[in-house]
Amino acid sequence: MKNIITYTLAATLAAGATAQHHQHQHMHARRHAGSKVEKREPDVITEYVVAATETVYELGGEQIDIKDAKAGLNGGNLVIVGESNPTYAAPVAAVTAAAVPEKVAQPKKEVGAQFYESKTVEIPTAVPEPVYKAPVTKPKASQAPKASTPKASKPKTGGSSSGFNDAGTGVDKTFESGVVDCDTFPSEYGAVALEWLGMDGWSGIQYVPDFTFASKVISQIDTAINGDGCRPGAMCSYACPVGYQKTQWPAAQGASKESIGGLYCNKNGKLELTRDGYDTLCEPGMGGVSIQNDLDEDVVTCRTDYPGTENMVIPAVAKAGSSVSVCNPNQKKYYNWNGSGTSAQYYVNKKGYSVEDACVWDSPKGKDAGNWSPVVLGVGQAEDGNTYISIFQNSPTSTAKLDFNIEIKLNGQEECECSYIDGVWSKGGDGCTATLLKGGKAVVRYF
Repeated sequence: MKNIITYTLAATLAAGATAQHHQHQHMHARRHAGSKVEKREPDVITEYVVAATETVYELGGEQIDIKDAKAGLNGGNLVIVGESNPTYAAPVAAVTAAAVPEKVAQPKKEVGAQFYESKTVEIPTAVPEPVYKAPVTKPKASQAPKASTPKASKPKTGGSSSGFNDAGTGVDKTFESGVVDCDTFPSEYGAVALEWLGMDGWSGIQYVPDFTFASKVISQIDTAINGDGCRPGAMCSYACPVGYQKTQWPAAQGASKESIGGLYCNKNGKLELTRDGYDTLCEPGMGGVSIQNDLDEDVVTCRTDYPGTENMVIPAVAKAGSSVSVCNPNQKKYYNWNGSGTSAQYYVNKKGYSVEDACVWDSPKGKDAGNWSPVVLGVGQAEDGNTYISIFQNSPTSTAKLDFNIEIKLNGQEECECSYIDGVWSKGGDGCTATLLKGGKAVVRYF
């Protein structure tokens, strides 16, 4: 077995707004042999200007020389599993008016996922940005799931799949914990089956044989692949309709900061709720954000299954000439990673791709779809009540270029706050962020 190497990317950052969200870069050891998976950039909704970065490699908890690390990676003795190239170019964010005092020493604030506050700085119109660290993650399969034929109710043409854009039948229905069989996908409770993944509709399955509801952490985590099922000792994750997100994940999470989510299949082969205080499977986000597709072809935008396997498999299908809601999580109430709030991340695929080609790890389309899609969209409402919407290049994972333009417009204004037009980011760099004040409406326009 190859050694698993991790890295810390320490960034010296000066930011231009108050909200600080997250970028998680989880690393997964391989359960099944397969092609080497590449880095993907989860949820980013933040505003910053990068001053400098430093890449630090760790092996077995000890820092190793960068030359030794690269030699090991090139020679095949070391492998970064699930996250690949240890670099990240942070996008330049838009700074909205009326928010930032001219000179202020910012206190330490809670940030999302793998951002950690470094120190308080005092800079005109700036706030400190965190250093983020990628944790080691326990077993996950890197083998790409084999394509499976979707049910007739989920048509392939143009990437369309009406089930994902429905209003959410059954989302308010109380789930009877410990009653439903593990081999029964809970669609009557609002969950939407992802048939093409080959896991009986589940968006991801994590086998956690040592888990109990008294567990503080979960040490053994094996990730299912195509052909596996929800069986005793598994956390079985699921998708919800657009505008909604799953409510279920256990209090116990991975010992190495892995995220784990879904319903638990108990020893009797019955599905159990895993989160106290939530007896439905889906809940709406905070709203206010939608995608408007003004192209002549459908566009599939895929959300990561988080908390859970974190694969980008949950579709929001923006049909040609129409719009689709984007789930906007409340950072304070949504999944908490390592003491910090998190938000949602979506992978924007090229136009015309089907959900089977777009919302999978290792897409059959090649290195411009799925985890290699060109652009990533981040959305989340921070504790200040404002929603932060980012678009940025899926770098360094993908060098693919999007074959259409994107702009973010707030409250019906003609001028956009952030855009990607003809391959150029409006704020320079590799991305930008727009800030939507509480109660407003934002449109992410594809054209």
